[in-house]
Amino acid sequence: MADLEESKYQNSELRLSIYGRSRDEWDKLAQWAVQHGVYSDNVCWLIQVPRLFDVYRTKKQLANFQEMLENIFMPLFEVTVNPRSHPELHLFLQHPRLRSAPTSFPKDRPHRAAGGETAPPGEADQPGHQVVGFDSVDDESKTESHIFNLDSPRPANWTLEDNPPYSYYLYYTYANMTVLNHLRRRRGFHTFVLRPHCGEAGPIHHLAPVLQYLYYLAQVGIAMSPLSNNSLFLSYHRNPLPEYLSRGLMISLSTDDPLQFHFTKEPLMEEYSIAAQVWKLSSCDMCELARNSVLMSGFSHKAKSYWLGPSYSKEGPESNDIRRTNVPDLRVAYRSETLSEELHLITHAVRTQEDALSMTAPPAQR
Repeated sequence: MADLEESKYQNSELRLSIYGRSRDEWDKLAQWAVQHGVYSDNVCWLIQVPRLFDVYRTKKQLANFQEMLENIFMPLFEVTVNPRSHPELHLFLQHPRLRSAPTSFPKDRPHRAAGGETAPPGEADQPGHQVVGFDSVDDESKTESHIFNLDSPRPANWTLEDNPPYSYYLYYTYANMTVLNHLRRRRGFHTFVLRPHCGEAGPIHHLAPVLQYLYYLAQVGIAMSPLSNNSLFLSYHRNPLPEYLSRGLMISLSTDDPLQFHFTKEPLMEEYSIAAQVWKLSSCDMCELARNSVLMSGFSHKAKSYWLGPSYSKEGPESNDIRRTNVPDLRVAYRSETLSEELHLITHAVRTQEDALSMTAPPAQR
């Protein structure tokens, strides 16, 4: 983190692991973080949860999948309802640098950013919150013997030593996060995002091609790590990053296991420089990728306003401050107008179909 603080232009989202083997994992992690002052204005954290239930079940460390879910989420519900129940975890989730100050326990209140502007949902400008979301990780090339459907056992009844499928993990992770985020929002705390590893390998439902269109329409952020994939799954020249960029998907360049796949102190610069050379990316492309990385990050509304300008959450060229992003207004206008036209086309098609069905229905059913 000291290297990042010396750098003028780099912030990072780093990973810490929670495994779900025992209920005290969060307290141990928080104690370590607070004791060692693991805090930097240049860093926020994602909590990655390895999909290793089968390993824990085989070793008799867990009785069922429900126990794993409770070990992951119950401490977060408890600290949200009563911060005094896990004081160090409360500090870690909010702002470890405040460890020597009295703990504050905010009441329900709307989130406001600097200057009285309302922050975007989930982007509350609380002082230095740094745990921003969850990641789900494992080897996606593993064979999945179970297909998740309505007949799948509930978590309390999943006592098999087989690992639940990817979709099973993600469904129950998202379900718990949704309830937790509603509670945290009501309590005046920042909310969490879900950013799972997906699509590197494995069955098509991990990230089916048809989802590209939905990801485009919803502008779901996709952080891509071509150098890591080149070593593990997909050769560099077959990586779809340039196609995704040209189609207008919300993508960014990121590192993955930099100590394993990179060779310098600046792993992110390696990603950018190699991508620029191999795919002949223009300076406009590079700046758009960098702008996207800030937009999809978990940093606060205040931090994003600093890097992109105070109007970054608006639509079209109005959102772009070229003095900070180096992205031409013409590129931002093109992205915005293309997306707007695509959404208008879908809306028009749906309304036309509804009108046609209404006209063909018998009078009594209209």
